[in-house]
Amino acid sequence: MAEITLKFDAKNTLAKKTLDYILSLGVFTKVSGIEQALNDEKNGKINHYENSKDLFQKVLGK
Repeated sequence: MAEITLKFDAKNTLAKKTLDYILSLGVFTKVSGIEQALNDEKNGKINHYENSKDLFQKVLGK
């Protein structure tokens, strides 16, 4: 499944109404941040670290 990311001014009523209309068609689904995080965890797309020292060693490559 492909993913589309939209950036728009949340104060722009036309943009919000257009997005609401597109979502109302039922062709696209809106995924919240929490749903995305749970999907990432379920699919193994997360990293585990023992502690902050381990994190910095792996991130900085030391």
